[in-house]
Amino acid sequence: MSLNATPSPNRTHIGFFGKRNAGKSSLVNAVTGQELAVVSEVKGTTTDPVQKAMELLPLGPVVVIDTPGIDDEGALGELRVKKTRQVLNKTDVAVLVADGTGAISGAERELLGMFREKGIPFAIAINKADLQETGGKDMPAKEGLQETEEESIDVKEGLQETEEKSIDVKEGLQETEEESIDVKEGLQETEGESFTVKEGLQETKEKAGSVKGNLQEIDINAFAAKCRRWKELENCPQCISVSAATGYQIRELKEKIAALAAQEEPPRRLVGDLLQPGDSVVLVVPIDKAAPKGRLILPQQQTIRDILDSDAVSIVVKENSLKETLRQFAHPPAMVITDSQVFAKVSADTPPEIPLTSFSILFARQKGDLQAAVQGAAAIGNLQDGDKILISEGCTHHRQCGDIGSEKLPRWLKEHTQKELRITLTSGTEFPENLSGYKLIIHCGGCMLNSREMKYRLTCAQNQGVPMTNYGIAIAYMKGILARSIEVFPDIVFHA
Repeated sequence: MSLNATPSPNRTHIGFFGKRNAGKSSLVNAVTGQELAVVSEVKGTTTDPVQKAMELLPLGPVVVIDTPGIDDEGALGELRVKKTRQVLNKTDVAVLVADGTGAISGAERELLGMFREKGIPFAIAINKADLQETGGKDMPAKEGLQETEEESIDVKEGLQETEEKSIDVKEGLQETEEESIDVKEGLQETEGESFTVKEGLQETKEKAGSVKGNLQEIDINAFAAKCRRWKELENCPQCISVSAATGYQIRELKEKIAALAAQEEPPRRLVGDLLQPGDSVVLVVPIDKAAPKGRLILPQQQTIRDILDSDAVSIVVKENSLKETLRQFAHPPAMVITDSQVFAKVSADTPPEIPLTSFSILFARQKGDLQAAVQGAAAIGNLQDGDKILISEGCTHHRQCGDIGSEKLPRWLKEHTQKELRITLTSGTEFPENLSGYKLIIHCGGCMLNSREMKYRLTCAQNQGVPMTNYGIAIAYMKGILARSIEVFPDIVFHA
């Protein structure tokens, strides 16, 4: 990531899912206008999730993720499917890529169920429109139109017009030379198959209603369960017929994705909502062996930017300069924000009337559930010999001497509890699905995870009854300054 690029966690994550050979990689390339994914006729060409940060109009900064087929087989296939399921945990908008020439599979229905379970807005891209044929003619069905030699049926508007026939809409009957569609009874017959339209597509009593309006109310999961082929769903509002090969309706698909992304709640401010224009904020940034050369770490960069966006003033100091810096203020600063590793010293050097918190606590509030994380810290006081603790980081940085996750936290836990604890470390995407063996989870601030993945991890812990806190909160608890570090958030209460 360049210094001018939007950080990955702040980008909309768009995941492309589906069966092998549905055309996911081809569609990713068509949507992005780049050869991001390898394309082949061989099933299972995509063996690992491939992600690319880029600018995609009309959305802006995004991360596009191409995934292995959800129907992959064998021992390696199971691992690939596991990776695909992990991608769902950070997906803001999902695109189910379906082969429009084929039948709806159990694996695809399962994906639709997972989208709903995880609350992920999604679109269904019915691919290979260029290969769909009716009566020997290509049928892209751009606007839900069905064309034959002598008639045109506008399903989207609920009307059918033919050259020689009129349609009795009041009775709900549609007649063509070779077929009739009984709309009143809610049945459509296409290619030897029938499905209930009354429950999902067209309801007509005495006059034709707006089919488009009815489609917006469709429960796509329930409706897909009653259909056999993807072609039957091409007029549903969640679906769009596309062709990665010809570029057919690719622009419309991008607009649909953008509309879904707009439904997501805007991210919470890190600190800006706590400040007034003109406020001064002192940031305490230790420079030690673990600090990157020549730059600040991402939480510090993002906090400075949020302060500037609030028309406030940020002052950055090292921990050994804080006391003298505070003496030079004619009026106390609005807040001191510190790196968690020097929480104890900063608390001692900051007068009690000046609010104090940490970067890690700010991120816990922005991306997760601060109240739950604060209360989770109380579990530290109940730890016993032999208890298992999970220390998890969202990034995969190289661990150095004095690393907070692998060295400092385990040492501070042992000093505070006087217990022999068993520590497990994870990083990146490797967050365990089964947490039942752990007595406590201590997570990093999550600056490299988007809000959806951070909340997924917190939900996993809550569902399995395992308390979860984060680095800054745990350190504040062990140093006896947790109550002070959350005073700036009046809605947060700690019960010891």
